[in-house]
Amino acid sequence: MVTPVDLRDTLVLVLAGGQGERLYPLTRDRAKPAVPFAGAYRIVDFSLTNCLHSGLRRVYVLTQYKSLSLDRHIRRGWQVLSEALGEFVVPIPAQQRMGGSWYRGTADAIFQNVYTLEHERPKRVVILSGDHVYRMDYARMLAEHREKGADLTVACIDVGREQARHFGIAVTEEDGRIVRWQEKPSDPEPVPGGEQRFLASMGVYVFETEKLVRRVSEDARHDTEHDFGKNVIPEMLRRDRVFAHRFTDLGGGRPYWRDIGRIDSYYEANLDLVAPDPPFVLHDPSWPVWTAPNHDPPVKVVGGGELKDAVVSAGATIRGQVRRSVLGHRVLVGEGAVVEDSILFDGVRVGAGARVVRAIVDKDVAIPERAVLGTTEMPGADRFTVTATGIVVVPKGMVL
Repeated sequence: MVTPVDLRDTLVLVLAGGQGERLYPLTRDRAKPAVPFAGAYRIVDFSLTNCLHSGLRRVYVLTQYKSLSLDRHIRRGWQVLSEALGEFVVPIPAQQRMGGSWYRGTADAIFQNVYTLEHERPKRVVILSGDHVYRMDYARMLAEHREKGADLTVACIDVGREQARHFGIAVTEEDGRIVRWQEKPSDPEPVPGGEQRFLASMGVYVFETEKLVRRVSEDARHDTEHDFGKNVIPEMLRRDRVFAHRFTDLGGGRPYWRDIGRIDSYYEANLDLVAPDPPFVLHDPSWPVWTAPNHDPPVKVVGGGELKDAVVSAGATIRGQVRRSVLGHRVLVGEGAVVEDSILFDGVRVGAGARVVRAIVDKDVAIPERAVLGTTEMPGADRFTVTATGIVVVPKGMVL
């Protein structure tokens, strides 16, 4: 087991500075980790909640693009730890301390914050992405990292061939040591005995601090993409002890992990939650998800209002029908309106008799009475982002 002393000697760095171009227009005014998820949360809440439940209480969040919303959320929701005991969740904006450039990749983001590591002097560093949805006890991974004497441990999950093309793929020996690495391969190498299963990196790393500083500093001196998967990990395989940690669900079921990098994957992950038996459970009392406090009143269903297979946040008023949808705070669905297979952010107002189908509607949008939103045949459909699968996305505050 990892003791409390071990955890106190561990520092967490959350990478939260990406532009999130593939999530546009949801990232037009906010960083990707600050995009709302499941109505009541922000995406970053899931990685931070994992830290809290894992006993990791020294967390820096590395921010960069459009960070105001993310900074505000962390200030409102994550100032729950004791500074007097050396516990914190603190955002660090890009400071250009090591030069005049923005972060040029994941490894460069760490290199530009080497000063922080020198100041904190942890024995090991956990590096996380701020845009993934999952439950994970990092203490288990830390224990395995120490038991194997690893310089780097990479959390991995089994995926199918189609998914494997989008991730770094690890090939391991029986003891879990990684011997080959393929970054987003067209023809990935499967796990032994599993022709259609592949070991994909989750972007969760445990480093010995001395090795981390040395390797990102070396990478900074070369003309690379300054990326862990593309540059640092392949180099470390030749020189260091690198192991894979197989991700398992806390309850023993099938593990759930989603990289919320595209509009379609974001939509699918939200709609996962409304299934009668969802693959990811928000209501587990042993692992509550932490977020900024909210003081809106309870949900109100009025007259002929109807909710079916829906996740609805506080302050919502439902006078119409809501099916297989996720609603944020203070959403109003008017009388006779229908919302199906959709995601509505905070403050969205759906007028009486309107119809919203397969759409994502950002904050504070008012949908007029009897309007039809969510089909490419609707009037003015060319004004919106429409994905290849037909999901219509309405930007924040857009006037319809």
